[in-house]
Amino acid sequence: MRRDERAPKPDAPVYDSAERLQKVLAAAGVGSRRACEDLIFRRRVTVNGRVAQLGDKADPSRDVIYVDGERLQADTRLVYLAMNKPRGVVSTMADEKGRAALSDFLGNRVEQRVYHVGRLDADSEGLLLLTNDGTLAHRLMHPSYGVSKTYLCEVAGPIPRNLGKRLAAGVELEDGPVQVDSFKVVGTLGKTAQVELTLHEGRKHIVRRLLAEVGHPVSRLVRTSIGPIRLGDLRAGRTRRLTNAEVAALFKAVGD
Repeated sequence: MRRDERAPKPDAPVYDSAERLQKVLAAAGVGSRRACEDLIFRRRVTVNGRVAQLGDKADPSRDVIYVDGERLQADTRLVYLAMNKPRGVVSTMADEKGRAALSDFLGNRVEQRVYHVGRLDADSEGLLLLTNDGTLAHRLMHPSYGVSKTYLCEVAGPIPRNLGKRLAAGVELEDGPVQVDSFKVVGTLGKTAQVELTLHEGRKHIVRRLLAEVGHPVSRLVRTSIGPIRLGDLRAGRTRRLTNAEVAALFKAVGD
């Protein structure tokens, strides 16, 4: 093969965004450059499955980086947010009918365009994830990855003792059976009860339909966790950025 045949074509893309690995780690919030150099020296960092060495470079938009066995999202263009969606807000970034939507609560705090991971109906509230990482969002929503979701519900009581076993065994709905991973009664007040349940399902209105089917219609529903991410004390209408550890936990939850 002649020398000129090996050369790249003039219009081929040229990638020149690789930087010193310690700079990439520091920009991702791992620590100071000196601390990141120490991590590399101690063989605690891998890039694309290979143990990194001092002097290595990495492209944060293309290379897969792990620190202490946990994946690091080093691309600073990617955004990961947790939001406490208030009741009455539709799970769209903008609504053609003029109803309150998710973007109304972001203001100018996020420069990148983000999308919601999954949905909560307008009458429901609680945890939503917002991101511009399409690959991770797809995996979090796809049922084959089995990411769990936990809900706190106010329902009509009283709750029979065997309800948890019935829900765990499976309940037949019009679009197929559904079963919960866990169920417990949190408290009771008069003719209402608070229950907590966890399941992997993502079908529309699945929690409301499930509890209505067993005779306990929901009057209030709050999603309290998605996989390893918890709502915590995040106030209604507020958002926060996920930590590096939380993002790593999400990747782990989808097997990446």
